[in-house]
Amino acid sequence: MAPKSSLSNALPLDNLCRIDQSKTLPVPSGPAGFFRIMTTRKLPIIRCFSARTLRNPLFQRRRMTSSNIKYKRVILKLSGESLADAGGRGISGKESADIAAQIKQAHESGCQIAIVIGGGNILRGGQFSEDNMVVQEATAHYMGMMATVINALSLQDAVEATGLQTRVMSAIPVEKVAETFIRRRAIRHLEKGRVVILAAGIGNPFVTTDTAAAQRALELEADVVLKATRVDGVYDSDPEKNPDAVLFESLSFAKVVEQKLRVMDATAIALCEEHEKPILVFNFKKDGNIVRAVSGETVGTWIGPTETR
Repeated sequence: MAPKSSLSNALPLDNLCRIDQSKTLPVPSGPAGFFRIMTTRKLPIIRCFSARTLRNPLFQRRRMTSSNIKYKRVILKLSGESLADAGGRGISGKESADIAAQIKQAHESGCQIAIVIGGGNILRGGQFSEDNMVVQEATAHYMGMMATVINALSLQDAVEATGLQTRVMSAIPVEKVAETFIRRRAIRHLEKGRVVILAAGIGNPFVTTDTAAAQRALELEADVVLKATRVDGVYDSDPEKNPDAVLFESLSFAKVVEQKLRVMDATAIALCEEHEKPILVFNFKKDGNIVRAVSGETVGTWIGPTETR
């Protein structure tokens, strides 16, 4: 039996790892396996892991040091415009890569991440129907949902280019390119260490992706809704028009409604308020802000049942 004083946390094995002179335990040969010996008062306990287990993202995530993060599972709400150049339309490869790099940082901290993506960089259903006398408003909203699917596929490739595993799940069936959203399956993907990208809102017209983010946060039992914007948080007026606008560090849901602050749409705020699901509004354009947000650092504007973070 190996002496307790020389026990190691991770040692390579050959064909066998010996427990004592008369008993042996078969394990994978060469670098395909390793063992940990954890001592007890009586006998050492040997744990053997196969190469397949070592490659499993869930196993890797469990081995991460995640004590420094505040939120274990989050919904990250990204607008469609976040994938485009400032003031532009369409999809920018550079913007997508920058967001993907921040998502990887946050994921490596041990946080489970589900992303709700908008489609405003391609088409906004409500605005499109106002300017078009032929397309009905409900149809325009469905067109907007398809725009979010396009964005989700683009973001998927950008995130996977960083080495992470992803799944795109759509609220409307598009089985050739994405899984249909099933709550239990989405949770299982998160538990396995995959980044889940949620497209098509909740699958119904006249519902914004902000409301979809609140809805999915409740369904997937996320700790917080992270609302990514191009400004530092919630202001008392538009900071792009008023240089003297005041940034709020924290707000209550009641104050958001009372002052009619433009954070998310009223339905999303009502859902979060009813279920006491906090929202954190922050500037994703500042590198590292996503990982700061999941770590609980003071960044952006925190919105909850009370004005205290």
